[in-house]
Amino acid sequence: MTLLDSVEHFLATPILFVYQIIQWFIDKLLSPAPPPPNAHLNRPKIAVIGAGLTGVSAASHCVGHGFDCRIFESGSRKALGGIWSKVNNTSGLQIHSIMYRFHPSIKWNKGYPNRQQIVSQVTELWERYGLESKTKFDTKVDKVYKDSDGRWIINDPSNGYFDGVIAAIGTCGDPKMAHIHGESNFKGEIYHSSQLDGKSAKGKKVVIIGGGASAVEALEFVAHEDAAHTDVLARSEKWIIPRNPLVDALLSLNIFGMETLTSWIPETLLRKLFYRDLASISPPPGSKGIFTDTPMVNSDVLDLVRAGKATWLRGDIHSFTETGLKFTQRSQGVPKGGPGRDMVVDADIVILATGYQRPSLNFLPDNCFEDPYQPPNWFLQVFPPAHYDICCNNCTYVNAIGTVGNYHIGIYTRLLLAYLVDPLARPREPLMKKWIDMTRWIKTKAPGGAFDFFTYGELLYWFVFNIAINPFRWKWALFVFFGIGDALPKHIVRREDQIRNGLGIKAH
Repeated sequence: MTLLDSVEHFLATPILFVYQIIQWFIDKLLSPAPPPPNAHLNRPKIAVIGAGLTGVSAASHCVGHGFDCRIFESGSRKALGGIWSKVNNTSGLQIHSIMYRFHPSIKWNKGYPNRQQIVSQVTELWERYGLESKTKFDTKVDKVYKDSDGRWIINDPSNGYFDGVIAAIGTCGDPKMAHIHGESNFKGEIYHSSQLDGKSAKGKKVVIIGGGASAVEALEFVAHEDAAHTDVLARSEKWIIPRNPLVDALLSLNIFGMETLTSWIPETLLRKLFYRDLASISPPPGSKGIFTDTPMVNSDVLDLVRAGKATWLRGDIHSFTETGLKFTQRSQGVPKGGPGRDMVVDADIVILATGYQRPSLNFLPDNCFEDPYQPPNWFLQVFPPAHYDICCNNCTYVNAIGTVGNYHIGIYTRLLLAYLVDPLARPREPLMKKWIDMTRWIKTKAPGGAFDFFTYGELLYWFVFNIAINPFRWKWALFVFFGIGDALPKHIVRREDQIRNGLGIKAH
């Protein structure tokens, strides 16, 4: 971009221009340098399972800091990008891209990028860090185990030996299909929310079954297609929050990660300022709080309702008819299966916004799942207490207010690297379990359990606590949080090893 182009760009879109300058500085300050071609990378060597956004980001951090890795992806080359490689072309990011910086080198050219832009950023990152030669596609991981020397093996020894494992399989696998009685009687079309490319809804009556993130995907499609009318059928109340980075960031800063005495304040403000005349759609006061479940991030749905283009109906689906669905509409606060008004909701197209099946972590060793320390009840939610050298990044969470594609991917990856390099920084199994028990005690009143819901603010607190509680981790603080200065802690570790070996002390 020439100087003249830069001036014209600034005059046309000043906010976006400033945003791109900020991204340029983040890249220069925090991105690890890509290794040169054919570079010799050091141990520890990491196995990364999954070539989605998280897996590619974690692998780029590994090689950028000089550590070798291999990526194992069950799908073909087309699966690069994970869930973003599967969703519709009309799908896009619901949170602002400033909260979706899954690597410091990412450069967004708009606030809310679409699916193609997200996949292109994942692909460019994969290529920039030379990960093509380190990725094995069409390789489903069925078993992860250690050999007699304590090295990790992925499926069988032909895939090599590894010092650590990053499971990055995500939370969205194959589409989850709902089975509703009488489906064969319906004369219209039925699609899953992920299968809408090439479909037409212009001028048609559309019913969306479900009220979560998949419903947002379906709403983007019907808005793009200019459907005549859309009915969203949701079984329960779900919080909807605006597509606003300031509001989303403020909500994610609840460091307690659960409902508190002041939770009524944001809930009331949302009803008064965001829902306004549609407050009956929100969960009723005194029921499900906003810090108990993943909210739906979308500003368009309420606008569509106000414009008469959509209707949000809370209730129970009974069966298909030839022209639509038999449905019982419930009033606000009436539980599932409760009384209501029976109706038939007419439809030309029914979209099943029923989400995705959660991929299984059963390829991990059995001692990762010992009760009561099963996922998500792990150390920092991602490290099974029996194995400090396994990090299940972005695949154990249940509900949250925050973002899956941000700062924490690098932090978790660098924590694993620090644990592998520095014996004195490693968490021991009894202490990992004590941290889990402590978090459960702090969040005793959380309705779904301590780890079933968290906020990004709570996650950052976990990271700070983890570093602060062990003085031997202090030297790693800049590296863990910002990817800066791994040479100094490595030098200190070598001196510590010399002292420990001289005293005859073994590393645990």
